[in-house]
Amino acid sequence: MAGGGKTSDGAAWLTMADGQRLFLRDWPRHPAHDAVLIVHGLGEHSGRYEALAQWFLTHGYAVRSYDQRGHGRTPGQRGALRQGDDLLRDLATVYAHYAASLGRPPLLLGHSMGGLIALRAVLDGRVEPPGLVLSSPALRSYAAPWLRRLAAVLTPVLPNLPLRNGLPFDGLSHDTKVIEDYRNDPLCVRWITPRLADFIFRTGVSCIAEAWRLHVPTLLLAAGSDRLVDPSGSRDFSNGAWAGKQLTSRFFDTLFHELFNETETGRHQVLAQLLEWLRRARS
Repeated sequence: MAGGGKTSDGAAWLTMADGQRLFLRDWPRHPAHDAVLIVHGLGEHSGRYEALAQWFLTHGYAVRSYDQRGHGRTPGQRGALRQGDDLLRDLATVYAHYAASLGRPPLLLGHSMGGLIALRAVLDGRVEPPGLVLSSPALRSYAAPWLRRLAAVLTPVLPNLPLRNGLPFDGLSHDTKVIEDYRNDPLCVRWITPRLADFIFRTGVSCIAEAWRLHVPTLLLAAGSDRLVDPSGSRDFSNGAWAGKQLTSRFFDTLFHELFNETETGRHQVLAQLLEWLRRARS
């Protein structure tokens, strides 16, 4: 059983079935015509979604996010997992808890690794959101084949060996302040472990192969100039999901990885596409 609660400083926590506590961050709105749960990416945390949360608030949505295990204010080794499917089970628990508190299921939005986790959870039937938004999902990596093989070999013997994730931070955004803030953020970490890396590699492959199973209205937002994840994964997923008629894909050829943190002109284009899709989804 999972349990929840708030500390004396107002921070909210939710305890998973294995005892792991996750930090929750809420942006409540009263009244709200809808709600969204945001799942962050590798190495970052829920606090980096303040601007996006405020945008959702202005459009009538309550917002929740959480720091995934190994990230942010959630305790534990950075970038580490106890079991290979921890992040999927965590999302299912957080989503169910939020849906119960709202009295209805919220929209689900995942960025990068968070998009991969959100998509896999939907394909597996672990969560059933009314709509899914994927931002630069980590469906395919630029990692060399030998690195992928190494992650698979190390996972059974040294699953939580701390390794540098090697992400090129200058590819996050064209906005230099976004890059500088990331570098100086003590809650942003540079570590990954073989078990987490292997999960990301394997899950991306399986999601692309099972794109035809997508049964939830989904908006895929992909950065064509992404240097953190290979956008060809999003294109292949889009091609595979086409027949199901649940997927709307939008590719932004000149934008970098963090579409919601791009410079104003690019960010405006992304948010305009998101707003259009949300309006059509509600109609």
